[in-house]
Amino acid sequence: MDQQGHFRGLERLYDQAPINSAFTSHLTVTGAGSTRIEMIAGPQHFHAAGAVHGSLYFKLLDDAAFYAANSLVGEVFMLTTAFNILMTRPLGPGPLVAEGRWVSGHRRVLIAESWLTDAEGEEVGRGTGTFMRSRIALAGLDGYRID
Repeated sequence: MDQQGHFRGLERLYDQAPINSAFTSHLTVTGAGSTRIEMIAGPQHFHAAGAVHGSLYFKLLDDAAFYAANSLVGEVFMLTTAFNILMTRPLGPGPLVAEGRWVSGHRRVLIAESWLTDAEGEEVGRGTGTFMRSRIALAGLDGYRID
């Protein structure tokens, strides 16, 4: 497997996922088992009390951990089977960074964690997930290609 090609393929897959048309975010696979997602939160991401909705915490944390796990698996798309989050602070508008890293597992199920930081670099949330290999070939998905 061409590791760098796989990483770029995952980044393209992320960019082209229909859900990401609602979120202006950018994924970088920084190495085997590690990722970084950057995004700017705005009022369109707020709940009624004027802070970032928990669904955005979940999305960024899940995506960062998910792609960290899938960076180690070059053949198939992973599936999130469980994900737990802890939100430690409310967020206003501004830049956010979610980072993910693989923790354990190599065969069928992998475990990865992620953390979310605000513009000051303060952690505002943390997540841990389990990800299972699917039968969906990466090569067959729109957006995933290795140059």
